[in-house]
Amino acid sequence: MTDSADNTLAMAGDQSRAGKWVPLAMLALYIVWGSTYLGIRIALQSYPPFLLAGVRFALAGSLLFGYLRLRGTNLPTARQWRNAAFTGVLLLGFGNGLVCYAEESVSSGVSAVAVASMPLFAAIFAGLYRNWPTRSETIGLLIGFVGVIVLNLGSALSGSHVGAMALLIAAAAWAFGSVWSKHQDMPQGMMNTAAQMLCGSVALLAAGCLGGEKLPAHPTLHATLAAAYLVVFGSLVAFSAYLYVLKHARPAFATSYAYVNPPVAVLFGVLLLGEKVGPYDLAGMAVILFGVGIITLAKLRHAH
Repeated sequence: MTDSADNTLAMAGDQSRAGKWVPLAMLALYIVWGSTYLGIRIALQSYPPFLLAGVRFALAGSLLFGYLRLRGTNLPTARQWRNAAFTGVLLLGFGNGLVCYAEESVSSGVSAVAVASMPLFAAIFAGLYRNWPTRSETIGLLIGFVGVIVLNLGSALSGSHVGAMALLIAAAAWAFGSVWSKHQDMPQGMMNTAAQMLCGSVALLAAGCLGGEKLPAHPTLHATLAAAYLVVFGSLVAFSAYLYVLKHARPAFATSYAYVNPPVAVLFGVLLLGEKVGPYDLAGMAVILFGVGIITLAKLRHAH
């Protein structure tokens, strides 16, 4: 009995230490992924959507995979490759690929509202595994979604219905892949990130080629720099941070970045593109941060 108790305490200590980087990882998600909306929009000036995403994740996945193998990291098992492929296609193929596709025709307002529905999808899918969000998390999720709607009341919600539907499918696919992967045998550590990016990039490149997309012969410098930013920060840094948080935190907390990204995207638009911020923008940001605060406090209470 004593040995069992000691082992339980040791495991609890290991989990606590493993999750100590969650706040820093969430900060990366809030800031970096908030900026990728702008990065994608600039990159799309020269690059077609699915090839942009496919090349992005192929490069990032190859760099990370090569680095891990040089360090002696073991290859995933056949089962882990299968699970990483399924998750990578959902998160990156459908999730990121359809966002890139939609941003060709849908306004940033519609994009923000649609993508911010992802935590609600995640809460529903988590419930299928009997991991329903707590009452506080549910309140925070709903407040956050209301905040995104308020944020975009002052925006021109114009765009194609096809693009808006693509964003909803992207949000649902990302949410299901995130929840499903938590219950599967996935590759260990950073190899999980590399495997998902490699597998997801295959699906994205195939979709781009089948859709007749071609890489530009003379892309603009701004578009190429934006694509490089997406590879390094959007993929290697932020996607790795997301998978880390997903492993060490509850789904409602891990997916709360989707509510913070819209106001961050607005702020980047103000700073870099000179966009104006109105009263709806400020009110929406305040409501979103209030909702995320509730989710964060719920996570802290659950941890203790």
